[in-house]
Amino acid sequence: MRAFVLGGAGGMGQSVAGDLIKQQQVANVVLGDLYPDPQRLRPKLRDSEKVSLIKMDVNDHNGMVRAFREVDVVINCAGPFYKTAVPTAKAAVEAKVNYIDICDDYEGTEILFNSEIDKMAKEAGTTVLTGMGSDPGTNNVLVKWYADRLDSVDEIHLYWVVSIAELAGAAWDHSLHMTLGKIPQYINGELVYVEGGTEESAIEFLDPLGICHVRYVGHPQPLTIPKYIKGVKNVIIKGALIPKWVDELIKQQKDTGFLGNEPIEVKGTRVTPYDLALKLWETIPEGRDNGPQSSGLKVIVKGERGGNKVVYTADMAGRMAPGTGLPASIAALMMVAGDVTEKGVVAPEGCVNPEKFLAAFVKRGARIHQTEKVSSMLQG
Repeated sequence: MRAFVLGGAGGMGQSVAGDLIKQQQVANVVLGDLYPDPQRLRPKLRDSEKVSLIKMDVNDHNGMVRAFREVDVVINCAGPFYKTAVPTAKAAVEAKVNYIDICDDYEGTEILFNSEIDKMAKEAGTTVLTGMGSDPGTNNVLVKWYADRLDSVDEIHLYWVVSIAELAGAAWDHSLHMTLGKIPQYINGELVYVEGGTEESAIEFLDPLGICHVRYVGHPQPLTIPKYIKGVKNVIIKGALIPKWVDELIKQQKDTGFLGNEPIEVKGTRVTPYDLALKLWETIPEGRDNGPQSSGLKVIVKGERGGNKVVYTADMAGRMAPGTGLPASIAALMMVAGDVTEKGVVAPEGCVNPEKFLAAFVKRGARIHQTEKVSSMLQG
């Protein structure tokens, strides 16, 4: 097996590659990155005979096509994905190679499903698996795992928090962007667009996270899950950056125009407020609380089985990079092994076998705290 990891020198890309090189069937992992400095790599990757590092620009379509033709699967970890998912997937389809990304921006997902890329991939006999990270990704598979155990599914609630102690690079761009404008939620059986960063909820996560305050965010699941979980009435996704002061400040920046995308003139220079705010977020002031070295997920699936109401809950807490990278690596291995057979554009809940995925995930050390609550629908 030969794999190409785009954004391979970044934290997520290295987590994907770190798992791949441990597998006997993997012969070569090409890390393509805009800044291919070997010193950015972890020693185990830098010293591995399986790993090669090359310069790759997502804007170089022909260069990507040439490189992708030499591998069995492309894994795109180069965010922000509202900028990179579509051009990278298009290059992979042209190269007739299977593609996976960890896209967490709904705009990229929307285009992939509704553009010519889906048709092109089907004609090429390839799979474009989008959103195969942590959220989306693992939680989508968990939703499918629980939905398969129910007669009907009514509600799906997805919550996540990421500590800024773990945040770097393009993840900041996504974190600001996901709160801007109208973003999708699936409410009362319809896809609706609500104001990002609103409707705060206090949700309890596993230690060391505790109670966190989450808001509507622009992730792909309200677009994808209703395609595969028929009859679901609500698919709600909320998230937050912690500590709480971070999201509060982002909300203030949004309300006061600091996250605007229209250029303004400052002393004769055209400046885009969003770009300036994004740059300033790269450095957290000394002495500010950066939160724990941990992030978290919560999945709640509500439905019916055998005349009873059933609520499944799954909780996870841990480091963000392996939590995002491992699912993409597992999916790539499953895809090359023939365990993912759907062609065209597809989301995790539409093509990844939950039993096989979760077994591989747990084998790698993942811990998922699960509960099942069953109550009678009879009214006494």
